[in-house]
Amino acid sequence: MDLELNRTGSDVVAPTLGDPLARAASSRVGGPLGRRALSGHSWWSPLRLILVVATITFGLGIVQKSPCVVESWSDAGAPLPFSHMCYTDISYLYVSRGLAEGILPYQPVRSMPEDKQVYAKNKPHQYSIEYPVLTGAWMGGAGLVTRLIGKSPDLSSTAPSAIGLNKDVQYDGALYWGVNAVGFFGVLLVALSLLVYAQRRRPWDAMFIAASPCLALTAMINWDILAIGCVAGAVWAWATRRPVLTGIFIGLGTATKLYPLFFLGPLLVLCLRERKVDAWLQAGAGALGAWLVVNLPIFYWSPSEYLWFWQFNISRGPDLGSIWLIASNYGHPASAHTVNVATAILFGLACVTIGLLGFFSRRRARLVQLVFLVVASFLLVNKVYSPQYVLWLLPLAALARPRWRDLIIWQACEIFYFFAVWMHLADFFVASGAHDWVYGLAVLVRVVGEIYLMAIVVRDILQPGHDPVRQDGLSDDPLGGIFDGGIDSELREPPGTPTERADRVAASETGPGGELLGTEAKPDRDPIYSP
Repeated sequence: MDLELNRTGSDVVAPTLGDPLARAASSRVGGPLGRRALSGHSWWSPLRLILVVATITFGLGIVQKSPCVVESWSDAGAPLPFSHMCYTDISYLYVSRGLAEGILPYQPVRSMPEDKQVYAKNKPHQYSIEYPVLTGAWMGGAGLVTRLIGKSPDLSSTAPSAIGLNKDVQYDGALYWGVNAVGFFGVLLVALSLLVYAQRRRPWDAMFIAASPCLALTAMINWDILAIGCVAGAVWAWATRRPVLTGIFIGLGTATKLYPLFFLGPLLVLCLRERKVDAWLQAGAGALGAWLVVNLPIFYWSPSEYLWFWQFNISRGPDLGSIWLIASNYGHPASAHTVNVATAILFGLACVTIGLLGFFSRRRARLVQLVFLVVASFLLVNKVYSPQYVLWLLPLAALARPRWRDLIIWQACEIFYFFAVWMHLADFFVASGAHDWVYGLAVLVRVVGEIYLMAIVVRDILQPGHDPVRQDGLSDDPLGGIFDGGIDSELREPPGTPTERADRVAASETGPGGELLGTEAKPDRDPIYSP
């Protein structure tokens, strides 16, 4: 295993020295990064480069969706959004959930205008929001901004079914998408900054997130990127040993999308192992408090609309991207109740297995490794897998297994699924109503890609010598906060023979020319951000 020195005088890990694929790719642009490139004396710090790459990636995603900007997203059944793979829920729901008419998310039917009350009673839950409350609040806030700066036509005399055909509404729908894009871009930059500052010695691990093609393809489909901001906040807060703030971010994330809640399980396992349950209790209290603060007002204001999110997800049958839908398409249908029970059992078993792995592994697993395994397990057995759900895994995968080869293999599987799902909805491969074997294959490929990455992470836990973060024999868990460098890591020997470990320690204390790093003047500026 290649354990060549992969740090510089500023103690920042250089990916082109530690990652074989990054090293090979760098040969075409001047070779691996040198010492000065990461010493803090270059204006192009890791954070600035990552943010620039993220800007380019996000911009490419905007361009990819541009055919639908010109045409219109208002008709969800139109062929263009599927054939051009530019569909988004954002503009479609701006019309169908009443935001174009000034209706607020979770607004009680009794407080709507009389004509809207009649329509809502004839079509129950037409205006209901099927997302957690912070996502609904974002939707409503962006809608208010759109109506303020857009054309905002008078729709009082327009039949609800004809609102989407109004040209001014279509214009505002595209504008609404743009307003969300601006907000999403800000959330992305903040999230990347938090992840960089969470582990200052490994800032480049966030580059894969910034450069991910899946980020470009899926960031503007739905509001999932908001949860990434909360996840990044939770990772940063725990890494900097702020358990209550960690819990607050988890609670806010759960009020955006459900999956940030899964952080609490791995945290509990590692806190039990390290006998630091008090930190978990602080995080749990912060999560519960933050979640209640944002949920209780909506529940009090409109109980029936608030509960629709839970009712919708419980009653939902097997849907796009899931193994359950493929089984149903090939002669093994199951009711929503059956799938709910099966999903709960399988996910519960997966969580127990991951918990045992984290508690009994010879060396303590890194926190983000366990969180990745839990979220990936949920997505494997969940009854729906929308294309943008890849964003749930993106930051976790990049931090759990920071090796470009494995991440690219996984992303390739996700991109194949992204392509196939839109072709499936456009009936591109087969006539309407027939089985789409390409789509079934794509779901299988996506599942295999996730299992592959999960298997690699499990191997890293069982054999820490394969873990890119721990390969130098010196690092423990940079994002582990109170776990990092604990007693557990001292009891477990790093990989290699005693002689190899001594050589690695000596290498980490000397520069390329053999000079002692400790004898040099240290950079007087932050190597992550400051020029």
